Amino acid sequence: MVRAIFAGSFDPPTYGHLNVIERALSLFNEIHVVIAVNKNKQYLFSADERQTMLEELLKPWKNVSVYQWHSLIVDYAKENNATVLVRGVRNITDFTYEFDLSIMNKGLYPAVETIFIPTDPKYFLLKSSAIKELASFGGDVSSMVPPIVAENLKRKFF
Repeated sequence: MVRAIFAGSFDPPTYGHLNVIERALSLFNEIHVVIAVNKNKQYLFSADERQTMLEELLKPWKNVSVYQWHSLIVDYAKENNATVLVRGVRNITDFTYEFDLSIMNKGLYPAVETIFIPTDPKYFLLKSSAIKELASFGGDVSSMVPPIVAENLKRKFF
């Protein structure tokens, strides 16, 4: 049984995130969606709010679980017997960043492998920071995030 980790800030969760998770499910028996909590970052949604949204969005998939983590993702992998890190990439800039990170993670935990899943073309332009900015001006984000996320964004800004 291969347990994979899909980690990110998910601030907020997007259709792009869900696309990567759904596609990873065709490759792995179990996926842990891990909400990265970095004390040096400022988030719009608390870790608990992000977890609540993700748990609701991922209910249809029984082999997907959501967790929070406040340390290195390779430490989570070690503690949870996960051997694969799934990373979604939209473009060459994402790939360059993620590739460098994968080399560092491999050095920290040689048993872990990183798998890159290119984003479905219709989600190339989805970026959480842009979605939050658009939502802050009352823009329509319905094609970028699920309804529960759009509602939460509206509550945050209005």
